[in-house]
Amino acid sequence: MSVEEPYLVQPAPGVYAYVQPDGGWCLNNAGFVSDGGRTLLVDTAATERRALALREAVAAAGVPLPRTVVNTHHHGDHTYGNGLFAPEAVIIGHEAARAEQLAAGHQLELIWPATDFGAIRITPPDLTYADRLVLHVGGIEVRVLHPGVAHTTGDSVVWLPRQKVVFTGDLVFAGGTPFLAMGSLSGSLRALERLRELGAETVVPGHGPLTDPSAYEATERYLRHVGELAREGRARGLTPLETARGADLGEFAAWRESERLVANVHRAYAELAGEPEGAPLDLLALLGDMTVMNGGTPILCHA
Repeated sequence: MSVEEPYLVQPAPGVYAYVQPDGGWCLNNAGFVSDGGRTLLVDTAATERRALALREAVAAAGVPLPRTVVNTHHHGDHTYGNGLFAPEAVIIGHEAARAEQLAAGHQLELIWPATDFGAIRITPPDLTYADRLVLHVGGIEVRVLHPGVAHTTGDSVVWLPRQKVVFTGDLVFAGGTPFLAMGSLSGSLRALERLRELGAETVVPGHGPLTDPSAYEATERYLRHVGELAREGRARGLTPLETARGADLGEFAAWRESERLVANVHRAYAELAGEPEGAPLDLLALLGDMTVMNGGTPILCHA
């Protein structure tokens, strides 16, 4: 587990990325945009303690606390801290992200009962959108875009066209393994195309250090590798676990959370079988298979 402290990066005037090393399970990124008079926050954090630290980082930057929070998707590492900013802040998310968050509830506590999440109040978006939403933080234009089903069914990308900065949420894991269990392989490939079309220069991933659009190519190579593994394994009658255990990850072997491969193969198998993108998979079965892939050791929340 990393002992590094979260840190701020300012890729453009009024734009801040809040990075939580090393970006592993539950160590997500957030960020905020401010003109000095108003502040918009992108995502929160997995625990009460970490959300409070994020709140303190906003204040330490010398800008007002946010009156708007945009969630890039429903997962608890990006949303559990919403309650520490509401009701003063309006929470915004895709309409599917609201439904997913309400359905998931306190899912992270069930997966990781030994983790001290603190006093978490599930706080879904108050304001939802379907395709795109444009906000203005003073002179900073903030475009919130739904890329389709990708990491989840309710993803949002936060794009600052003038600053050429994009907050991708978990469409991109810098140095980490993508996770498609609640989304889509084919949809993730389409989402990468949408990201490319934006023309960003700075990419704030959902996990890991800031990067640039080269991260899209690396992510696409991984996704296509998963797709090929799944086609070959399914044709041979192998289970997703058998396919994943026999795979050579090559250039991706050093990425964090390589055990996610088996969950991604499960998703690819479902799509090959004609299941709709984002159709629910058996989460307990996926966790069990990832534990096997992790050498028999359960995956850990590092928050």
